Amino acid sequence: MNLSASSPSAVRSVGILLFPEVEVLDFAGPFEVFSVAARIAPRLLGLPAPPFAVFTVARDAQPVCARHGLIVVPGHGFADAPPIDVLIVPGGVVDQPLGCRTTLDWLRQTAATAGLTASVCTGAFLLAELGLLDGRRVTTHWEDLADLRAAYPRVSGIGDVPYVDEGAVVTSAGISAGIGMSLHLVGRLVSPELARLTARQMQYDWRPEAG
Repeated sequence: MNLSASSPSAVRSVGILLFPEVEVLDFAGPFEVFSVAARIAPRLLGLPAPPFAVFTVARDAQPVCARHGLIVVPGHGFADAPPIDVLIVPGGVVDQPLGCRTTLDWLRQTAATAGLTASVCTGAFLLAELGLLDGRRVTTHWEDLADLRAAYPRVSGIGDVPYVDEGAVVTSAGISAGIGMSLHLVGRLVSPELARLTARQMQYDWRPEAG
């Protein structure tokens, strides 16, 4: 699906990656934003169908231990995941996915067919490892920005912004910044009004802005 322009009536699949030691709010924040937007859009905007179908994906369907011991059951494994229009790559401790050829191969293949790929926090390291951020302006958690620049010199890492929209690739800063990025994407893909209504439904203090 071409996601370069807004198409409010389309239904977009949002796939969110899970892996061991994933940061909880990195995946739960975007999951909540897109799910709330999907729930309220027909009622408040009169859309004919929810604009998003949201699910989680991991290497297999076994429970994943996120950071701080939260156990999460993914909706799909790589083998049975539906086609993904919007790929969300969260962060956390990314040593396991960086060292997992199966995960990197799946990310490469999925990003190649998704209309939009976005990262939260240190999820940017996974996209950078695949070369998807070469020549792009990107951001990540402030504590990890220097490491991102050092490890991937072809990436232009910038700080002091909540997220950076480079069209087909969007990156966000640490943890809660993924919520703001996801609201931005709701506004971009459907409408600014749906983004505003979603933030209000979530009682989230949101001001549209990007790097």
